[in-house]
Amino acid sequence: METDKGGLPVVFGVAGGTGSGKTTVAHAILDQVGAEKIAFLPHDAYYRELSHLSEEERAKVNFDHPDSLETELLIHDVKELLAGRAIDLPVYDFTTHTRTGETIRVEPAPIILVEGILIFSDPELRELMDIRIYVDADADLRFIRRMTRDVQERKRTVESVIDQYMTTVRPMHVEFVEPSKRYADVIVPEGGFNRVAMTMIGARLKELLQQRWPTA
Repeated sequence: METDKGGLPVVFGVAGGTGSGKTTVAHAILDQVGAEKIAFLPHDAYYRELSHLSEEERAKVNFDHPDSLETELLIHDVKELLAGRAIDLPVYDFTTHTRTGETIRVEPAPIILVEGILIFSDPELRELMDIRIYVDADADLRFIRRMTRDVQERKRTVESVIDQYMTTVRPMHVEFVEPSKRYADVIVPEGGFNRVAMTMIGARLKELLQQRWPTA
């Protein structure tokens, strides 16, 4: 990678299909490099505010389409952190499909870690990234992980998860997520369970960090 960006944070993108293990990879990087050196921006936090819609109308929204996310705000926040300014990360409630009104203060850090299924689909966001990782996993494993998460953490029924998967998740994966794989610098099978890949990525991040922030 280039070495002429001294003092600028390293922008690191982790993409992949739902349930692929993106979050596991992100937390593995946080553990390896040190959470205090990373500003973590999950794309999921940027789902659009839908409180103006009824519950019935919200349930019909395609949450797997790029338009469901306020990516323009994410791009703004990445640029703010690159400029050395703190940002306020939205807090999203997945059970009601609305923002809570609360925010999390994210301070500038040597590494900006952006994670989400659609982060490589937007050219402007993609071009801000120094390293792009795509986490790959078999479709059946991804579906099982999503089912477990949505039922246990987001209090959804099995039937609703299956219906959403067949109606929007799978079609949007085929249309937007899978094609974005071609923009990745590295494709990681098995996600955070791939210890060799995690070690190599962690080493590369530390190397870039040392180049740009020798005292970090």
